[in-house]
Amino acid sequence: MRRRFTAVSAAVLSALPLFLAAGCGGPDVQVSVKGAPGQRPEVRIPKGTPKDGFASKVLAKGKGRGARKGDLVVADYVGYRWSKDGSKLLASSYLTGQPEAFPTWEVVPGLAKAFEGARPGARVVAKIPPKQGYGDAGDQGRQIGPDDTLVYVLDVRGVFTPSAMAHGTSKPLSDPALPQVGDGGAGQAPSITVPKRPAPKALGTRTLVQGDGPQVRKGQLLALQYKGVFWRNGKEFDSSWTAGHPHAVTIGTGQVIKGWDQALLGQRVGSRLLLVVPPALAYKPLGGLPQAGIRADDSLVFVVDILGAF
Repeated sequence: MRRRFTAVSAAVLSALPLFLAAGCGGPDVQVSVKGAPGQRPEVRIPKGTPKDGFASKVLAKGKGRGARKGDLVVADYVGYRWSKDGSKLLASSYLTGQPEAFPTWEVVPGLAKAFEGARPGARVVAKIPPKQGYGDAGDQGRQIGPDDTLVYVLDVRGVFTPSAMAHGTSKPLSDPALPQVGDGGAGQAPSITVPKRPAPKALGTRTLVQGDGPQVRKGQLLALQYKGVFWRNGKEFDSSWTAGHPHAVTIGTGQVIKGWDQALLGQRVGSRLLLVVPPALAYKPLGGLPQAGIRADDSLVFVVDILGAF
């Protein structure tokens, strides 16, 4: 994933005052925010040039482990640009209706800093100077100039560490016609041993760990760990565990291969699944994926941990 501006249930929050001042104590964020976490905020940015330097403030603390660099954070947000010429709303998950996945190892430095320590259920406001944003080049595609300060209000909904994995009731698999999966432990990729026989022609889905979270619905953003190997030789071609961090996809909308769209809908958060995907539901429609070494006629085997659904 690339740097981007737009980028499991949130903790239940106690009642909060309707007005949350963002400018008292510590570095001056300069902006004020109205509204409760989880609702679209009303942000007031003063006229004139923003002060130099990074500043952030936690408006609601949330619960659970705080985010660190290397975590995948899922959050609702509004984002603005601000310069001497005024301010402008650039993007809002409240308008699109879906939160954003923020890979803290890839986002601009100021945004990664704003997430440090933020817990699920937290609301954070951050003022990010150009040097910790998009730098001297800016980002013309996002209408961000080299002198633009960024302002974010971030409502954190989930924090997923590199060691996040499925959690639930183990369901051993003993079918000799299917790949065998070994438990790699926290932060470790499971082993996948493919049998010496032809691949099934139909999509195969088996639950290895039954989670007890909500069922996955079409259009949701999923936080996942996964590993993919070829049926023909058992070699790995992709893995979030190997990459060192969880991954995020939107499910049921054609963003991923058809085999994933079909197999993951209706599954429960917390589950670990074994998927055997035939070519027609993998990369045959695209003629393969040469950059990953995937041929058009490849059957693919995946182990997928569903960490969260939003």
